[in-house]
Amino acid sequence: MSFASTGSAARRTMAPLVVAAISLALVAGCSSNPGSANKGDGAGGGASGVLNVGMPQGATVKNNSNPLLPTSAAAVLGYRYMIYEPLAMVNLVKPTEPAKPWLASKFEWADNYRTLTLTARDGVTFSDGKPMTAEDIAYSFQLMKDNKALNTAALPIESVTASGKDVTVKFGTSQFVRQAVVLSTLVLPKHLWSAIADPATDTVENPVGTGPYTLKSFTPQTVTLTTRNGYWQDAPKIKELRYTTYSGNDAITSALTSGALEWTYAFIPDAKKLYTAKDPEHNKLWFPANLSADGLWINTTNKPFDNPALRRAMSLVINRQDIFNQASAGYFKPAVESITGLPTPIGDAFISPEYQGKKSEGDVASAKKLLTDAGFTYNGDTLQDPTGKPVTLTMTDPAGWGDYQTTLTIISDNLKQIGIKATPEKADQDAWFTAIANGNFQAAMHWSNGGATPYDMYQNIMDGAGLQPVGSPATNNYGRFDNKEATQALADYANAADESARKAALATLQRIFVEQMPMIPTSAGNYGAEYSTKNWTGWPDDSNPYAPIQPTQVNALDVVLHLKPAH
Repeated sequence: MSFASTGSAARRTMAPLVVAAISLALVAGCSSNPGSANKGDGAGGGASGVLNVGMPQGATVKNNSNPLLPTSAAAVLGYRYMIYEPLAMVNLVKPTEPAKPWLASKFEWADNYRTLTLTARDGVTFSDGKPMTAEDIAYSFQLMKDNKALNTAALPIESVTASGKDVTVKFGTSQFVRQAVVLSTLVLPKHLWSAIADPATDTVENPVGTGPYTLKSFTPQTVTLTTRNGYWQDAPKIKELRYTTYSGNDAITSALTSGALEWTYAFIPDAKKLYTAKDPEHNKLWFPANLSADGLWINTTNKPFDNPALRRAMSLVINRQDIFNQASAGYFKPAVESITGLPTPIGDAFISPEYQGKKSEGDVASAKKLLTDAGFTYNGDTLQDPTGKPVTLTMTDPAGWGDYQTTLTIISDNLKQIGIKATPEKADQDAWFTAIANGNFQAAMHWSNGGATPYDMYQNIMDGAGLQPVGSPATNNYGRFDNKEATQALADYANAADESARKAALATLQRIFVEQMPMIPTSAGNYGAEYSTKNWTGWPDDSNPYAPIQPTQVNALDVVLHLKPAH
């Protein structure tokens, strides 16, 4: 499986986000038995009450709980993670934190992350009463190996074997940067899934997993889950989870303020006035950054924007705080201040010493000097490229993406300070996605991938391994940035045999990013949510960031298991 991605607005169609992993803590492998102390029986374990969850996915959803389909109701509403569970729980808002063993009671990497040994946890059953075994874990990996459509992270699985309680998975290359993806694999019941004709497309109406909830009812508007007997660890305190689909962010906002909805991920343009101010004691926002960046992607094949001096000068005058306060309503996506493009403080541990504390600050005089030193000239207030042509730029994003459109307006005003006429345009969404993939654009606000290390962000922006010519669709490097040193450094990082080599490769990537500015970062991606403490407490926040809070992330299960009645 792969993590869902997040764009600026929750209704946005997302590119794959999050992949990869690191943290030396993950390296050693861990073991624990979090459910041994107080194993609950779910339905009879004292659970009560309802938690109302919602997402702005449209007016209706189709009855499909296939957890492997990113478009299924289970995926878009997020309830798949209440039914199906991962091998380990990775906390991507604290990327250096050890992964928490889950269905694998122990895991260990060897052979420079080419071999993973997992131990199936004892005492785990599926909701139909069958025990979960190492055979089920092995089957879940074999399914990815045999079905390219299900192997969305392109894991190079060479072999999968089960022996007793252990499963050994061998990969063709080091999986150091994909540890989180591998460990987040959902375990499926082999006795049921082996009978499914096409797991990549078939509908699943009666999902069976190891999680604490089962499907109680399904309507095109609301899916209701209820606790089950025999869950392997402490039973949840919430009896029912009701997932409702809303037509859009306005409907979400109304439901939040009325109390009909208690947990969602949606962009509310004036959330502090429209939501938190309505009930400051209970209505909360928590939007922790992740290791990804939104920013102005430049088509680096277009002159004069193939000149890194021009891209660096543009970055110097873009006002990130204005973007945060006006386009992100002061809460949704934190400003990226580090010159490396890495969000802070989550990225502090990865920033090279020479770039620690160095910020992308507005500096018109420095920007103009950078340009004139590179051969640009001024005709009055108009910037001219080295051939004497005025520098103009068209910046395009879908018409309905208000946060990005506001950002483009701010950037347009900022670039006037250095003589660039930058024009925001509103595009049809489908046409825009096609244009971005094919490189048919000058500039656009777009997000980057993210993960447990900076690799995913830099790889998404700078990797030349899959570089496509303009006119051919690309899945990465939409700006067609062509730098062989960056491509090699990415490969070096992914395959490094020790931390010293990784640091050296990451330092090279940061230097290239700072000097070449292939994409101009403005804001951090987030794993946030709006939520209410009126009925349920125990949510993660800045004081206890034990998990991403976004309800469609795999960690949503960990959040639900932490919640307790407020009264």
